[in-house]
Amino acid sequence: PVLQSAMVIEFPEVQGKMGRRYAERAGEDASVALAIEEHYKPLGPTDDVPTDPVSVTVALADKLDTLTGFWAIDEKPTGSKDPYALRRAALGVIRLLLENGVRVQLDRLFDAQILLCEIDTADDDDQAALLKAVLHEIATHGVFSAAVRAIIDRIEGDAPEWVEKITGHKPDVSDDLLSFFHDRLKVFLKDEGVRHDVIDAVLTRHSDDLLAVTLKARALQKLVETDDGENLIQGYRRAANILSAEEKKDTKIAETVDPDLFETDEERALFETLEDVEKLATNAIEAEKYEEAMSRLASLRAPIDAFFETVHVNAEDGKVRANRLALLARIRAATATVADLSRIGG
Repeated sequence: PVLQSAMVIEFPEVQGKMGRRYAERAGEDASVALAIEEHYKPLGPTDDVPTDPVSVTVALADKLDTLTGFWAIDEKPTGSKDPYALRRAALGVIRLLLENGVRVQLDRLFDAQILLCEIDTADDDDQAALLKAVLHEIATHGVFSAAVRAIIDRIEGDAPEWVEKITGHKPDVSDDLLSFFHDRLKVFLKDEGVRHDVIDAVLTRHSDDLLAVTLKARALQKLVETDDGENLIQGYRRAANILSAEEKKDTKIAETVDPDLFETDEERALFETLEDVEKLATNAIEAEKYEEAMSRLASLRAPIDAFFETVHVNAEDGKVRANRLALLARIRAATATVADLSRIGG
């Protein structure tokens, strides 16, 4: 109705607003009418972010559809050129996810949408049947790789060559789009005051849950600003450096820590603290309480300091040495559950 009436053509500033009014007059649900108005939000870094579930869903769908569509045809921002405002669209997705606490596995969304774009532009008689199969199988499996396999199996006879081509092409495109989102998230978090090395410590190449990454980054940023946090990182770095040096020399490291081989109280204290911290940190992570997890890990600071002050890791007894190295490996593994502390600058 808005476009048919030419209202937005004459008055561009009422885009969305008039659509909402028309929808309300037509008897649409209030959430639907609001979603029409907030369809394109947020338009910039200071624009309000929709909070109504329907508005959030529509705004996310529009921006993700735009981004995957442009990536599918290899039309991406280059340098300072971004004629289709794709960076702004990605920032909009990030703000919608973070400010509404939305958990989304972006790689799965990209996978499915990019495949649909490829199918939609393919010139093949089997296109309509395959499209139905795509929708059916993705809905059934919820996992892209399984869906693709099932799609090909559903087609009578051999799958068309272009099907194999687009399913093979998809991962590169999807990974590149995820990397683009990572770059946008880095800019967003830096503007928020999070250090670049902190971001690098929690963001991996395959990180697709941007809310989890952000919560971890904020928690780690708070930790590194404390004395306990800085000292924990120093202790971690010392343990990691010793392990790295010994691993390069193929030194034997015990698979598990044997408390019966401890010779000092400091070893026992560190081991007992680790046992408690690992459980508490794991529970906090599962509950997505990353600040609590970081705080638990910070409690390792004192026993780690005491360990290095009194214990000689490279003991003459091979079993004792291997056991102490295994204890250091436990420290490295415990901290890795929330961040790669080796990425934190000294």
